[in-house]
Amino acid sequence: MLCFRCQKEIAITGKVSRMDSCPKCHSDLHVCLNCSFYDPFAHKQCREPATEIVRDKEKANFCEYFSPTQKTAIDGLATKSSSDQARNAFDNLFKKS
Repeated sequence: MLCFRCQKEIAITGKVSRMDSCPKCHSDLHVCLNCSFYDPFAHKQCREPATEIVRDKEKANFCEYFSPTQKTAIDGLATKSSSDQARNAFDNLFKKS
């Protein structure tokens, strides 16, 4: 995964703990902005409907649904889920050529 703040690539083994931090910038890692469910356009800014509201997306939280984003320094983009791919295909239907 990449740290949301400094974009340093971080190798993850096991679960990301609430106490884990980036070795470069010391930002919390168990945060919404590093989660694969984070979506700024979704309700509560999360695609997981059972989550509680997290006010500060940059601070460590207790969310049990946290799943680190699948980002690498090589591509710099999250692996797109099937729902993201479907949304992009739908949006492309209405783009003007």
